[in-house]
Amino acid sequence: MQQVRAVIARAKGAPVELVTINVPDPGPGEAVVAVQACGVCHTDLHYQQGGINDEFPFLLGHEAAGIVEAVGEGVTEVAPGDFVVLNWRAVCGECRACKRGEQQYCFNTANATQKMTLEDGTELTPALGIGAFADKTLVAAGQCTKVDPSARPAAVGLLGCGVMAGIGAAINTGGATRGKSVAVIGCGGVGVAAVAGAALAGSSPIIAVDIDPKKLETAKKLGATHTVDSSKVDPVEAIREISAKTYPGAEGADIVIEAVGRPETWKQAFYARDLAGTVVLVGVPTAGMMVPELPLTDVFGRGGSLKSSWYGDCLPSRDFPMLVDLYQQGRLDLDAFVTEEISIDGVEAAFERMHGGDVLRSVVVL
Repeated sequence: MQQVRAVIARAKGAPVELVTINVPDPGPGEAVVAVQACGVCHTDLHYQQGGINDEFPFLLGHEAAGIVEAVGEGVTEVAPGDFVVLNWRAVCGECRACKRGEQQYCFNTANATQKMTLEDGTELTPALGIGAFADKTLVAAGQCTKVDPSARPAAVGLLGCGVMAGIGAAINTGGATRGKSVAVIGCGGVGVAAVAGAALAGSSPIIAVDIDPKKLETAKKLGATHTVDSSKVDPVEAIREISAKTYPGAEGADIVIEAVGRPETWKQAFYARDLAGTVVLVGVPTAGMMVPELPLTDVFGRGGSLKSSWYGDCLPSRDFPMLVDLYQQGRLDLDAFVTEEISIDGVEAAFERMHGGDVLRSVVVL
């Protein structure tokens, strides 16, 4: 067992705390990872605010990269010294999704069996089964994905959640490709990653929608061909107009990605897609939100697909190394997502900047 620094949320809405925790030696199927960098994701804020569950205290942090320090019995995927990006989809290989060859939908993903604890023995609940606002963390070995060790940890660690969710929502879930138009409603971290994914796939036009000019400017830098300030114009009409200029007769974009997680913006996405188009919900709704009422004739008459995207429907072992390679080649600008690098005692202040929309990602560097 080791003792390390870590950031926890002790109670609902309480400020986070930097404390000492106990990290067990890895058991069978587990690995201890020395964390090098970890992004401050909105999901961590949800945990702090009690929006995920009430299993306090939480060990926060999950968008992380680091070095495997030790592995337990039976671990063959990684070895000490490997540079890895952590993921929360350690596929089981045995559930019905895995057995039919759809491991990206694994219904029984693995976490470490042992618990990290406070010094007094209180068990911690790691965010998304990771808990990486810490010098070291204990995870299931399958949560470690080996990538190019020369890559910048602060950038590639973001593939662990938000960036992968957005890129995957566009490519894996939405099916973005050449010859298809894409609109993204909500240009926070996940939304602009969806823009980047659509650009990577060669889609055009790529229409970014938000009410914040700063976020729209970032979306342009990451590949948006058009921007729409939905505080000033009807986004549905704007998306239809832009799409029709490229594809005459189009009644919207082929793929509309909702990256906000609100009923009103989801309804906009529904009506902003072309006939037989696809709506992808990747924004995370809160409890109590309901799908808005829609005439069933509209659901039937417009055809197409209404999808939710789980983690960008990614398979970490397939997608992380590929995206890191694209980053290393200069074809995917992961550095653009890193607004600032902060120390481990700066998480609470980073949450405040997140509220203000001042950052795309703050990244804790250890």
